[in-house]
Amino acid sequence: MINIQSLTFGYADHPPLFQNFNWKITRGETWAILGPSGCGKTTLLYLLAGLKFPASGSAQIDGEHITRPRPQSGLILQDYGLLPWSTVRENVALGLNVRKFYGADGKHAPDDFIPKNNIENWIQRLGLGEAADKFPAQLSGGQRQRTAIARTLVLEPDLLLMDEPFSSLDAITRDDLQRLTLSLCEEKNIILVIVTHAIEEAAALGKKILLLGTPPNQNPRIFENPNAGRDGYQNTSDFQDLCRELRNEMQTRSAQ
Repeated sequence: MINIQSLTFGYADHPPLFQNFNWKITRGETWAILGPSGCGKTTLLYLLAGLKFPASGSAQIDGEHITRPRPQSGLILQDYGLLPWSTVRENVALGLNVRKFYGADGKHAPDDFIPKNNIENWIQRLGLGEAADKFPAQLSGGQRQRTAIARTLVLEPDLLLMDEPFSSLDAITRDDLQRLTLSLCEEKNIILVIVTHAIEEAAALGKKILLLGTPPNQNPRIFENPNAGRDGYQNTSDFQDLCRELRNEMQTRSAQ
């Protein structure tokens, strides 16, 4: 579904972050992007989201070049991106209200609308029923994250991009939302690409892990991790061995 070929990208007056970079993602896969600060993790997410564009090479989804944000791509930022003056229900409905103007393809007036009860379904599904009329400042970090997830899933995306979404949460809330995110993406056959700086989180979430190093990134290391998301996996020796391997590889790539 996603095909990045010979992609080069860099910011002005800086060396390129990516140079002749190649990467493929197929439907239903769960990826974690891992690497040291400044290696291009968030930039790669923005390239997939259509918020930045390569200097050369191509980034395609379903055979189409990414030339703008896709209506079928959901992006959840580290600060959740909630409107502080809107309630949980209003924030969840935000994307649908925007779609009323642009249509499901992001360009044309819509032929019909997603029923309003779809919003209520996701509010209940994400455990936000009692908080539906509260404002973001009245919510816990976990509730704000759930609101951001509900706002995205109500639009029925096929690609979910998340930029360090759980970094500010306590351990119990973080584990709960990680499991919820994985289960929802599996249920809806959504591609999940999550950026993280935490080795253990990458190993817990990514069935495939893309490890970036010191720029320019040309030949990223990909780790297969089929047991990610399984109950009890984080207590196994396989999990610990993978974390150790990832840590050693990160140190090696950072020193290059």
